[in-house]
Amino acid sequence: MFTRRSPRPAADDAPVPLARRRWRGMALFWLRYAVLRAVLVMVGSVAIYGFVNPPMTWTMVGVARQQALAPREWVPLAEIAPVMRRAVVAAEDANFCSHWGFDMVEIRKVVASGSSRGASTITQQTAKNAFLWQRRSWPRKAAETLLTPQIEALWSKARILEVYLNVAEFGPGIFGVHAAAAAHFGTTPDRLTPVQAARLAAVLPSPRTRTTAAPSARSRAILDGAETIARDGRAACFDRPPRG
Repeated sequence: MFTRRSPRPAADDAPVPLARRRWRGMALFWLRYAVLRAVLVMVGSVAIYGFVNPPMTWTMVGVARQQALAPREWVPLAEIAPVMRRAVVAAEDANFCSHWGFDMVEIRKVVASGSSRGASTITQQTAKNAFLWQRRSWPRKAAETLLTPQIEALWSKARILEVYLNVAEFGPGIFGVHAAAAAHFGTTPDRLTPVQAARLAAVLPSPRTRTTAAPSARSRAILDGAETIARDGRAACFDRPPRG
């Protein structure tokens, strides 16, 4: 009689060697550790910048390697002309006061239209400008997505706008509203006129190619938009009237 041999286990069913299982376990442990540490560092950095002004950003460091940066000073939001605050919000994120970091209304519009334009909010741009780098990549977008709700949770809307206005690039090597007001108009942030504010806000999508030298259709639309959000209450979270 022939003894019937049991079939050999398929390669996929073969037991994983103990050494390989240990290696996988260690790899997963260190991956979880690295992710958790990165998240904790992010949360800590966001919490600190809630009351400590960022001295420099990765973008500033990168630009400084190629050219001198314009002199800049940190300007508290209360010392920035209200027309400048409104102009930037009208230009970049008209629903700034009503969303939680992601403007789902604008995102749905972009998806429905199939447009390639972004729907990035001021909070998302602050996350990118203050903590990350400018080059587009999936890791940067993932980090930005993690940072945005943290910023919304730990900072006030006024603080978000203050940081944004102080780290945004308004021209080659021109970072922050203090440097922008001086370089473009020879003035200070508290003395900016509505027209000047609109022209500064108009360069934000592409500060290295746009100019404030002359009015544009975009700057005129921003000027109207700034007046509109002041009237309809969409500036209430950062533009409260002084207490009497």
